[in-house]
Amino acid sequence: MRSTRLPPLNALKAFDSAARHLSFTKAADELFVTQAAISHQIKALEEHLAIKLFTRRNRSLLLTEEGQIYAVEIQEVFKHLQDATIRLQQKNNKGTINVSTPPSFASQWLIPRISQFSELEPDIDVRIQAVNHDEDFMADDIDIAIYHGRGRWSGMVSEKLLSEFLTPMCSPLVLNKSKPLQHLADLSHWNLLHDMSRQNWKKWLKHFVVTNVNVNKGPVFSHSMMVLQAAALGQGIALGNTILAKPELDAGRLITPFNEKLESPHSFYVVCRDSPSDLAKVASFKDWLLSQAEADEKVRDERT
Repeated sequence: MRSTRLPPLNALKAFDSAARHLSFTKAADELFVTQAAISHQIKALEEHLAIKLFTRRNRSLLLTEEGQIYAVEIQEVFKHLQDATIRLQQKNNKGTINVSTPPSFASQWLIPRISQFSELEPDIDVRIQAVNHDEDFMADDIDIAIYHGRGRWSGMVSEKLLSEFLTPMCSPLVLNKSKPLQHLADLSHWNLLHDMSRQNWKKWLKHFVVTNVNVNKGPVFSHSMMVLQAAALGQGIALGNTILAKPELDAGRLITPFNEKLESPHSFYVVCRDSPSDLAKVASFKDWLLSQAEADEKVRDERT
């Protein structure tokens, strides 16, 4: 009695390959199995269908009339499956990807190089939302985000992007002023610029045992890029993040008067939701971010 259930997929794949090649040996090579496995699958399929699909004649393999009809139908089915898979992959690799990132990271690191990603993936429309961590950082419409912290966020999968190193930075113009800036103790003569709070300067000065600096003075800015701008204008000494300050350092608008750098316990991470995403566009953007970060880390290591 013929079965009304669909045959096993492996048996159909074996039949399709054997029908195209008219050879169990070639079908086995194509599917990376043994000839015996192909023979077993064909036999199981014929028993399932209660129809003979192949005959052997003069050491050659031939399709029966029913086998010829079935082979054409099966080839069409596999072609539809292949086309549907390609369409799905193409759809996933196109369209819009929404990226959330801190404002300073967006303006100083991501935006200067985003055109490189657009050249690699012209079908992906990148939309960057610059928001602070406490401003619904991972909204429902966000596909991928950059977080600044210790790498632990509930419900999220994070991968370290860039380490953060802090060092004093200033405009080269301040070197022409009468106040000295040759030793760490000379920081006591200058206006210190603070990012969010005074904690970073306090930790940095404590680490390098600088005791004569009044860290409780100097303006506090809400974003790192504002601190860097103030420093570039000669308004004081910033404790700059070497990642975010790279454009100013490369252009000569900022300099690092000292070699002392302190690695922060916080780093930049690329973050996705805990539920795995198979969207190719998200994977492409994440891989690109990590490759850019790796190149930056390599340059930094060569300079130190």
